[in-house]
Amino acid sequence: MAGTKRSEIHPGDTVDIVLKQDQAIGRLTRGVVKELLTGSQFHPHGIKVRLTDGKVGRVKAIQAKTEKSGKDTNT
Repeated sequence: MAGTKRSEIHPGDTVDIVLKQDQAIGRLTRGVVKELLTGSQFHPHGIKVRLTDGKVGRVKAIQAKTEKSGKDTNT
């Protein structure tokens, strides 16, 4: 799932983001969303978020999770 729509991303979600310094090489960083920083409902390069570890970047992928439990299905 792409991270371009604000409504698809929530605090507690596990996401892959690209940090500003990694944009040129496209390196992704995985973490848990602490807060959403982009105010608009859509951003073509990804919604900007702050992770629980303090890193800030644009969401490139949202990890799959179950609807009821909210836990990753990738584990």
